[in-house]
Amino acid sequence: MSKKLVEAMADLDEDVVLEEVKALKAQATPALDIIASLQEGMEIVGDRFEKKEYFLSELIMSAEVFNEASEIIGGMGETGKSKNGVFVIGTIYDDIHDIGKNIVSTVMRSSGFEVIDLGVDIPTDKFIEAIKQYKPKVVGISCLLTTCFDNVKECIKAIGDAGLRESTKILVGGGPVNDAAGEYMGADIVGKNAQQTVKYCKKFVGVK
Repeated sequence: MSKKLVEAMADLDEDVVLEEVKALKAQATPALDIIASLQEGMEIVGDRFEKKEYFLSELIMSAEVFNEASEIIGGMGETGKSKNGVFVIGTIYDDIHDIGKNIVSTVMRSSGFEVIDLGVDIPTDKFIEAIKQYKPKVVGISCLLTTCFDNVKECIKAIGDAGLRESTKILVGGGPVNDAAGEYMGADIVGKNAQQTVKYCKKFVGVK
């Protein structure tokens, strides 16, 4: 864990963040370790937002800085087709939040998965189409609004009704999504953070 990177991310010091990411990459620091430091900084940003020390503009800026850092990390050992299979992810319909989804996408790519990012406000039929087309072993559904829990539940049920649950695990995640919510939605597992998501997905595809 890079304390310097955590603090720079938390303080939204873009220049220092990008400089430190480049330095860590040059030192062959594992991508997941760099991402973990960025995530810890992002969590502090989230805490400051909740305490009204930061506002929406800072939240948007934090996502932009994270995305820039992710682009630098992106080239770490990423060549051609992924070794761990396909991971489909999208934010459920009526929800346009993408920060958490983007973090998970970046971490999964850095961990050897081919990520199909459907975007935000994704309707059920788009998830079903993607499962049929890409045949992922794991599908991630992101949900940041409690008002959209029923949408996720409907989507997961429809995936099952389409006969696609036998070969595909459904992982849900997002700030308000806990184990009870995941059970209500009918998900196979709840990803509390990006690292945990990687761990679950590797287990599902049989990778240590």
